[in-house]
Amino acid sequence: MGIEEKIPDSIILTTVNKMVNWSRKYSIWPLGFGLACCAIEMMSTFASHFDLARFGMEVMRPSPRQADLMIVAGRVSMKMAPVVRTLYEQMPNPKWVIAMGSCASCGGVFNNYAVLQGVDRIIPVDIYVPGCPPRPEQLIDGIIKLQDKIDKSSVKDKHDEWGRKSV
Repeated sequence: MGIEEKIPDSIILTTVNKMVNWSRKYSIWPLGFGLACCAIEMMSTFASHFDLARFGMEVMRPSPRQADLMIVAGRVSMKMAPVVRTLYEQMPNPKWVIAMGSCASCGGVFNNYAVLQGVDRIIPVDIYVPGCPPRPEQLIDGIIKLQDKIDKSSVKDKHDEWGRKSV
């Protein structure tokens, strides 16, 4: 008599990691932070044509305290950098960041004193979405890569002050 015969049909066996990661993976609540032309592409990604609801990301959250994913879309000026950092710090753990576009990733064509040369200088970035501006399909690909990263994480991992896995 095998274990399958002893267990009724209404019982599911799994691990805590698989259950928690499944729930995190399919219930990401994004905080959109559109700063330039990339924001238009980000907004169109959330429209009906691309249907992000199938990935569990139906609504942009209005508050950082309700979000666990920050999508930084566009260039970050030096004056806006402290605001981005504050919003990131207000998000609950675990939290993730997507840098959308060349400007958010590395400053883009704006190599001057007024534009931050990559948002990763002030907050940790999990996924970089290239392009100027990137198409909605590229952002969806970045979101899928983030979901894969979430799925491979462990609830027992030690995290640093930014919520990232410590080495």
